[in-house]
Amino acid sequence: MFMSLMECFADFMPILKSPQLLVTFSDFPVTYQDWKVTDPLDLFYAPIIKAESNPKAHICRHLNQEARGCGHLVLWLDCDREGENICFEVIECTGFHTRDASRRVYRARFSSVIGKDLMKAMDNLVEPNRDEALAVDARQEIDLKVGVAFTRFQTTYFQGKYGNLDSRVISYGPCQTPTLGFCVQRYLQITTFKPEKFWALRPYIIQDGYELQLEWERNKLFDVDVTIMFQKLVMEDGILEVTEISEKQESKSRPSGLNTVNLLKVASSGLGFGPQMAMQLAERLYTQGFISYPRTESTAYPSSFDFRGTLALLANNPAWANDVQGLLNNGFHKPQSGTDAGDHPPITPMLSATEDRLGKDAWRLYQYVCQHFMGTVSPDCKYVRTNVKFSIGGEFFHCTGQHVTVEGFTSVMPWLAVKEKNLPRFIKGEKIEASKVELYEGSTAPPDYLTESELISLMEKNGIGTDASIPVHINNICERNYVQVQAGRKLVPTSLGITLIRGYQCIDPDLCLPDIRSFIEQQIALVAKGQMDHIHVVLHVLQQFKQKYAYFVKQVENMDALFEAQFSPLADSGRALSKCGKCLRYMKYISMQPSRLYCGTCEEVYYLPQNGTIKLYKELSCPLDNFELLLCSMPGPEGKSFPLCPYCYNSPPFEGVDTLFGAAKTGSTGKLGKGAGMPCFLCPHPTCRHSLISQGVCACPECSGTLVLDPVSAPKWRLDCNMCNCLVFLPQGAHRISTTEERCPDCDSKLLEVDFNKKTTPLEDGATLYVGCIICDELLHSLVEMKHGKSFSRRTSSRGRGRGTGRGRGRGSGKRIDPKMSFRDF
Repeated sequence: MFMSLMECFADFMPILKSPQLLVTFSDFPVTYQDWKVTDPLDLFYAPIIKAESNPKAHICRHLNQEARGCGHLVLWLDCDREGENICFEVIECTGFHTRDASRRVYRARFSSVIGKDLMKAMDNLVEPNRDEALAVDARQEIDLKVGVAFTRFQTTYFQGKYGNLDSRVISYGPCQTPTLGFCVQRYLQITTFKPEKFWALRPYIIQDGYELQLEWERNKLFDVDVTIMFQKLVMEDGILEVTEISEKQESKSRPSGLNTVNLLKVASSGLGFGPQMAMQLAERLYTQGFISYPRTESTAYPSSFDFRGTLALLANNPAWANDVQGLLNNGFHKPQSGTDAGDHPPITPMLSATEDRLGKDAWRLYQYVCQHFMGTVSPDCKYVRTNVKFSIGGEFFHCTGQHVTVEGFTSVMPWLAVKEKNLPRFIKGEKIEASKVELYEGSTAPPDYLTESELISLMEKNGIGTDASIPVHINNICERNYVQVQAGRKLVPTSLGITLIRGYQCIDPDLCLPDIRSFIEQQIALVAKGQMDHIHVVLHVLQQFKQKYAYFVKQVENMDALFEAQFSPLADSGRALSKCGKCLRYMKYISMQPSRLYCGTCEEVYYLPQNGTIKLYKELSCPLDNFELLLCSMPGPEGKSFPLCPYCYNSPPFEGVDTLFGAAKTGSTGKLGKGAGMPCFLCPHPTCRHSLISQGVCACPECSGTLVLDPVSAPKWRLDCNMCNCLVFLPQGAHRISTTEERCPDCDSKLLEVDFNKKTTPLEDGATLYVGCIICDELLHSLVEMKHGKSFSRRTSSRGRGRGTGRGRGRGSGKRIDPKMSFRDF
C-alpha cells in the first residue's frame, strides 16, 4: 500500500514515523552540564538546544539527503501535539520551509495504517499546525528546566549526606512529583486511620428451604447499647411481615469507545500490565496495523465510522466469530455518545489476528480491544431487580435479588456481567418467623493502597500528564524507588518517596500538589489553540518556579530534618575498604545505590560504577594521586572487570576522557560532573601498568574504542572493549597472558606473551612460552574467538585506527594471511 501511494504521488516524499522515533530532544548546552560548576538556579534562564536523539542513526542527515530534489514534503506522523512538533523538526532537517512556494509542505492526518485510511489522508492533506508544535516546545522547556534544577540540587544535597538512600537520583518533576503525591496521600490516610467499631442487626429467615439474611435499613450504628436495644425489640416480636414487593426493569449501558486512559486502566486492573508495558504493546499493534492509533482522548466515534466493515474484519476469527456473526445478522447498535476531544477516533481493531501471530501479551491486549469494540455496538444488558421489604418490632429490613433478561454486551465482556441473585417467592402481607437475629460487630477499615488504575484516574481528573505521558510518570516514580508495585498492581510508597513528599509539604505544598500542573496544562492548551504566546507562558511559569526554587533552597533544612530521622549519615554507613590518597585513612564503601566511597576525614564522596561488584585491587595505588585502586566486576557471564582509581574516576586528570560507565546516569538530570567516570582502561597515563597505554592491545572492530586485556579473567582470558560490549576470548587455559612493550610491525597492535599449559600447549616440542600478534600471527589468530553480545555478526570490511592503537590488519609472522583479512573477520 505504501508503494502504491508512492507511485500515485511520485512528486511527494512521504515520511512515516514509528512511535519510538524522535528526531531531536531538548537539552542544555555543554557549558551547563557540569553539576559542580553550574548553579541550578542559572538553569531557569539557560538556553535550550535541540540535540539529535540518536546521533549514530544520522536521522537528520538521512532526511536531508532523501529530500534533495523533492518538490513536495508530506509528513506522515502521529496525529497529536507531539507528532506535530516532530513535523517541524523534519521540516528543518529536510530544508523545506512552509512559506516556500516552490517546495510545498503538507500534513497527512490518519488514525490507522490500513489502506483506506492512508488514501483518505492523502486525499485530504492539510498544513502542519505550528501552534500545537509550540505547545510541545513550551511543555518540554518548562519540564526540563524545573525538573533538572530541583533534581540536581536535591541529589547533590542529600546523597552527599546520607548513606542508605536507595536511589541513584533524587529527582523532581512537575508531573512526576504530584503523581507520587497521590500515592503518599493515600499512604498517610491508611497510617493515620483510626478504626471505629460498629454494630448491625442481621435477621435470618428460612423460606422455601433456603436461609436468607436480611439487610437493616439503618445499616449500622456506632453505639452498642442502642443496637442491643433494637435487637431486643426485634427478638421480642419475632415475626417479620412482608410490607412491600417491587420489581424494576433496569439496564447496564454498553461502554463508549475506548480511549488511551481507559485502555491503560483495564490493562493494569484486568490484564496485569503496567501502563508503560501496555503502551509499548499498543504501539506495536498499531505499527503492525492491527489496531488504530492508541493515543486518543476521544470516546465518541465519528459519524463516518464503518462499524459493519470493522465487524466484518473480525467475523472469521474463531475467538469471537459467533458473537460477531450474531451482530451482523441481527443488527448492531449505535454506540453510546462519548466525548469527542477532536484528536483521534477511539481505539478499534483494524485487522484480524491470532495469538500465535501476536504472542501471548500482545494478544491479550488486542483481544480486549476487540471485545471492547464489539461491546460498544452490542445491546445494553437488561435485568430485573426485585426488592422485598420487611418490618419487625418497629424496625425495617430488606433483601434484593437480580435476574438477567438480556445479556447484551456482557456476553462478549463477561467480567462486566450483572451478578444474578434469585430470591424465594414472597407474598405481600405474608408473615415469616425469624430463625435468628444476629448482632454483628465490625470495625471501619482504612482505604487500600492506590492501584495503578486508580492513580491513572486521579491523574486524568487533575490534569497531570497526557494520555501519552501518564505511563512515563508512573514508570518514573517506580524506577526512582519512590514507590513499589505490589500484588494487585498496588503502589506502595517507599521511605524515600514518603520523606520527599512530607518535605515538600513542610516547605511548599504547591511543589507536590496537582494544582500548579493543572494550571500549566491549561496554559499550554491555550498555546496549542493559538490563544496564548508560548514564550510568554514559558517565562511566566519559569518565573514562578524560580521563586519557589530559591525559597526551597533556603528552607531545605526542614526537609533535611525528615531525612535525618529516616536515613543514616554517611559516617555511619558502609564498611572500610580502601585508603584515601589525601589523608591515607580508610574510606567507607557504601554499596547501596548509588555506590560510592566516603572519606570521613576529608568529608569527600567518590562515586563508583553502578551495578558492579567492588573490591580492593591487590592493594595497588594510583601513581597520579596515591589512592588505592579498586576492581569493578560488572554482572553477567560476559561482564567486564576493570581496575579504577576512585579519584581519577570522579575527576579525570586528562581532558576529553569519558565513558558510559559514569558515576550515574548520563544526561542533564543524571551526570555528576564533567568527565565523570574514567576507569584505568581509559587512562592515557604513559607509565602506569594499569592504563590504556599499558593494557590496550588493538582497535575494537565494532566501535572507536580499544580492546584491553582483562587482568583478572584467568583462566578464561579475554580482551574487552573499553567503549562497547565487544569482547575477544584469548587462548583458554593459559597459565598467564600479558601485554609486552613490543608492537606488531604490520598492524601496530601490541604483542601478547602467552604462557601455555604444558598439557595443552599447541606449540611444538612441548614449548609453553609464545609471543605474537593476535591479528597477524596465524597461531594466535586461530586460537581467539570474538563475541559481540547477542548481536555479534561476522563482517569482512577492514577498519581504521582505534583509540591509541594501530590498524587492524596485516601479515602474520608465520604463514602469510590474506591481506584483506581484518580484525572484523574473527
